[in-house]
Amino acid sequence: MEKVLMRLAIITDDYLPHSTLVHAKMLHELALTLVRSGHDPIIITPGSPTQGKRLVIDTVEGISVWRFRNGRTRGVSKIRRALNETLLSFNAWRAIRRQVEGASFDGVIYYSPSIFFGLLAKKIKSQSRCLSYLILRDLFPQWAIDENLIKQGSLIEKYFRFFEMLNYTSADKIGLMSPKNLELFDKTHKNRFDTHVLFNWADTARPELQPEKLNLRDRLGLERKIIFFYGGNIGHAQDMANLMKLAISLQGYHDIHFLFIGQGDEVDLVKSTIKRESLGNTTFLPSVSQDEFKHILRQVDIGLFSLAYSHQTHNFPGKLLGYMVESVPILGSVNPGNDLLEVVSNAGAGYVFINGEDDKLRNAAIALATDENLRRKLGAGANDLLNHSFSVDSAAGVIVENLAYKS
Repeated sequence: MEKVLMRLAIITDDYLPHSTLVHAKMLHELALTLVRSGHDPIIITPGSPTQGKRLVIDTVEGISVWRFRNGRTRGVSKIRRALNETLLSFNAWRAIRRQVEGASFDGVIYYSPSIFFGLLAKKIKSQSRCLSYLILRDLFPQWAIDENLIKQGSLIEKYFRFFEMLNYTSADKIGLMSPKNLELFDKTHKNRFDTHVLFNWADTARPELQPEKLNLRDRLGLERKIIFFYGGNIGHAQDMANLMKLAISLQGYHDIHFLFIGQGDEVDLVKSTIKRESLGNTTFLPSVSQDEFKHILRQVDIGLFSLAYSHQTHNFPGKLLGYMVESVPILGSVNPGNDLLEVVSNAGAGYVFINGEDDKLRNAAIALATDENLRRKLGAGANDLLNHSFSVDSAAGVIVENLAYKS
C-alpha cells in the first residue's frame, strides 16, 4: 500500500452528490486531485436534519464524506438560516470529535461561505496540531451591508462580524480569489493575516457525456436559437435586474433566447419580470443536478454573469469556470474596480462591462449572437484562460504547499 502523504480535513457547507452549487463541485474536484497526488482528503459537511445518527459516513467517487446532523441552511427563512449556520461548528464537533481523537489530521481546509466554520477548524487543528487553510470566496457581511441588506452598526452586523473574525483568526493561511480582493482584504485588516491569491478552479478536462441523455433544445423548443445562459445563484449580489434589462432590450431579435437556471433571493424577480414583460425570449428553470448542468453547458452559446454595481468586494463567480471548460464565451457585468473585467478581456475570453453600461452590454450581446466566428474565437480564449490560470492541479498545489509549511 502506498504511503499517504497528508490526511486532510475539508470543511464545506454543501457537497455532492445532491448539491447543485458550484463550490460543492469545486471541492470534489479538489479532493479527487489530492487523492491522485497521494493525499487522503476527508469531507466534513452537514447531512440531513432528520438523519438517525449524529454522524453518517459514506463515499462519493472514492472520497470519504462525514455528514453531521444539522438544520437546513437553504430554503428556510433568514432567521432560521442564521440560527442553523451558527450551529454548524457546534454540531459538527459533537459528531466528529471521537473520529478526530482517534486519527488526527495533517491539515484543515475550510471554505467560506459559510463564515461559521472557524470554531470547527480551530478545534480540529488544535486536536491534530496541524495548520489550517481558509478558502475565502465571500466577504460577508460586507457585501450585505453594501447592498443595504444589513444596517451598518446594527447588532446584526456585530453578530456576523464576531463569527467573521473567528473565521479569519482560525486560519494560518487565507487564499482570496483575486488580486483586487486580496488588496481590499489586506487594507481592511491592516495586513494582520497571512494571505495570498488562490484563484477559483476547475478540472480542465471536458467531461464525457452521453449526448442523447438530455437534449435541451428539443425539450425547450429552442432549435436554431442562440442561447444566452445564466446558471447558478440568483441573488441580490448578482443584481438579476441587470440581466433582465438585457433580455427585455433584445425582444426584437427572434434568434436569441435567454435561459436562467438556479435558486436564490431574486428568483421571484426573474419570474415576475418574465410574466410582466411577456418575455417570450426568456425561460427560467429551477436548479438541476450537476450531471444535467454539464449537459446544458455543452449546448448553450454564451455564458452570462452579473455582479451588483454597489459591491465593494471583487468576486469571481464560480459559474465562469463551467463556461470556460466548455469553451463558451463570457458576457457579463461587474462592479467598478473588479479585476475580473481585465482578466476576461485581456484573455480574449469574452466581454465584461461595468454594471449599468447597458448599451455596451447590449451591443456585445448582438455581436456574439450574430457572429459565429466571434463566439468560437472568444470561446477558445475562455478555455485557454482556464488552462493557464484556473486549473484544479494549480489550486491543490498552492493549498498543500501552504499547509505543509511551518515557520
